[in-house]
Amino acid sequence: MADERDDEHRQPPGTSEQTVDAVGALTAAFEVVEHARGMLYAFHRLTGRADNELADALDQLAEAGHQELADELRAELVGRNVLPGRWTFQVVEAYDEQYYRVFEAAEQRVRDELMAGRRHVYEARLKEENRTHGRPGHEPTPEA
Repeated sequence: MADERDDEHRQPPGTSEQTVDAVGALTAAFEVVEHARGMLYAFHRLTGRADNELADALDQLAEAGHQELADELRAELVGRNVLPGRWTFQVVEAYDEQYYRVFEAAEQRVRDELMAGRRHVYEARLKEENRTHGRPGHEPTPEA
């Protein structure tokens, strides 16, 4: 059976299966970093939402006759750092600068040097090995 992958996802000439596997593993690790980054952004967004809901709750406490308690909690919690010296946006920025971008560049470098810059060569090989050739819904590419 002929390999029907598009050139963008085909194993570069002279590249070993072992190299494809290794680059695939590195890409999989980077995908975990992408997932972690998404969760970090969710943490950022949810913390901001909690701050907004806190402000509303404290307004309600004050309106219910508990001004002193609302004021104490507002002074303690509103504008508070989530980590020493940092709001969540600063945590996200530090992660991006110190870890994410370095990992992203390393993954790109490996693909550039070993896979001619091609993405998902490992996954494309799996698809080609596992799909049922000639069956609807198992086309090799969107254009097929």
